[in-house]
Amino acid sequence: MKHRLERILCNVQKPSRYTGGEYNQIIKDKNEVDTRIAFCFPDTYEIGMSNLGLHIMYGVLNGLDKVWCERVFAPWTDMEEQMRTGGIPLYGLESFDNIRDFDIIAFSIGYELSYTNVLNMLDLAGVPLRSGDRGEDAPLIIAGGTCCYNPEPLSEFIDLFVIGEGEEAGAELIELYQNAKNKETFLKSAALLPGVYIPSLYDVSYNDNGTIKAITTQNNAPFPVVKRIVKDLDQAFYPVNMIVPSTGIVHDRAMLELFRGCIRGCRFCQAGFTGRPVRSRGVETLTKQGIDSLQNSGYDELGLLSLSTSDYKELIELCDRLAEWCEPRKVSLSLPSLRTDNFNVELMERVQKVRKSGLTLAPEAGSQRLRDVINKNVTEADLLESCRIAFEGGWNSVKLYFMLGLPTETDEDVLAIADITYAVLNTWKKSTGSKNKGVRITVSTSCFVPKPHTPFQWEAQISGDEYIRRVELLRKSLRSNKIRYNWHSPEQALIESVLTRGDRRLGNVIESAWKLGAGFDSWSEHFSLDKWISAFEQNNLEPGFYANRKRDTNELLPWSVVSAGVSNKHLINERNSAFENAITPDCRKSCSGCGASAFLDGGRCDA
Repeated sequence: MKHRLERILCNVQKPSRYTGGEYNQIIKDKNEVDTRIAFCFPDTYEIGMSNLGLHIMYGVLNGLDKVWCERVFAPWTDMEEQMRTGGIPLYGLESFDNIRDFDIIAFSIGYELSYTNVLNMLDLAGVPLRSGDRGEDAPLIIAGGTCCYNPEPLSEFIDLFVIGEGEEAGAELIELYQNAKNKETFLKSAALLPGVYIPSLYDVSYNDNGTIKAITTQNNAPFPVVKRIVKDLDQAFYPVNMIVPSTGIVHDRAMLELFRGCIRGCRFCQAGFTGRPVRSRGVETLTKQGIDSLQNSGYDELGLLSLSTSDYKELIELCDRLAEWCEPRKVSLSLPSLRTDNFNVELMERVQKVRKSGLTLAPEAGSQRLRDVINKNVTEADLLESCRIAFEGGWNSVKLYFMLGLPTETDEDVLAIADITYAVLNTWKKSTGSKNKGVRITVSTSCFVPKPHTPFQWEAQISGDEYIRRVELLRKSLRSNKIRYNWHSPEQALIESVLTRGDRRLGNVIESAWKLGAGFDSWSEHFSLDKWISAFEQNNLEPGFYANRKRDTNELLPWSVVSAGVSNKHLINERNSAFENAITPDCRKSCSGCGASAFLDGGRCDA
């Protein structure tokens, strides 16, 4: 295989994506291994290697007895062409063996627009796409990741889904697999493990109007399948020996995960609800993990990660402890997930000690009314104060993220985005005077996508034409040469909405789109709405049925087969509060009774 690769790598961009051999990769003797796992990330090397979950599962699985886990990434189009022409199958980066010969092919799926890449990777490996077409000798195909909170669109292709966090569930599955007599008995046994969803054990029927009539189970399979979580992060595995890539990646730094979950309850945010309950690592644990990660990698930057990093209770103390080691070695700390209501001088001083990075803030909505609808719990004063602190501290670059198409949004709310942006610009003028030569304010808007397991899961997405109308309304209001405006594609948002809210019938659409050439759909230069529309037409389905239709709270939803641990009653209450412009306090101020604390011993989360 290596000899054949050498002949084609000179014909592709970034051949280092495909050569392996990185520092800290794990090589094992195939003769001493019983179970081989291909851990597949359905996007490019640069994106996959920036994913913390990949590094965690790589370490967890390789820590199991007689198990070898290798990494596999989606080859870029130039490499795929060379592979297909040269008859080179998809291979693991550690051994260069065809993953068709592995025991398990596991996908980590974090974005719906990578679904066609999942199919393409199976095809490149010579594995039949559909579970029903794969025999006993074919690898077991499993999937995990945030997209699996609605597993139905991929249910025809995946044998087994892990719902929630995979560290403990993965180890249990491998042990069960090693002791199973055959695939059928394994799947029936695996269905009884918490957090495991086996699509073949569930049957779905539909009403005449296309909605789901009933979901029935076989062999005592659970309904719903409740997600798995890791209760004690201090005791959980953490990859302090992360693989150091041989080429630049998207987030080229060491990573330190502070906590999981979120105290905030933003009503649009799937990660905030599915990640509950809040669980934190202690300062002692994090300090050691951070320093070990830097020593074992040689990076000059450490990213402190979570859904809302500045909500970590001991953040200042942690930064101080890390700084004692980092500053003399010119290693910087970065906090990529900050909130405007708790950014302060103390925090700024610690972040900028080695070097400044750009400041990124996400108000999400321009008006206070709409921020209350989505339960953002920040004010314009919070945002401007954060910007003032940053400008006076020497920052001159701010990125502001908003969504268009949020429930109840009006043109006044859209224009309020321009108002708040100019308020940020005026704050810079007042804060710096003539001390600073210039400022760059970047405004970005995306089209709201209603996500499963959130209070807005029943809402409709606005049409692409309406989104563009609102974009133009905002664009015409942002005239300053110090403000740059970017907006995301409504066409991609449409397909994302369809796939995140879809049912099993979409499996045919996904396969048809892939056959028509769809792939790397998250990349604007490769996305083709025409291919997806043709795929829907071929299967007599309408994308608007999934994306642009408001749903009744009594409707049986496709993702009802799984539970994120937050009660439906709580989601409905939050939805009702949204339409009353009422906010729900964060979890530290008052427990809202969402139900997720039941996962933890004693019923108390670490908010």
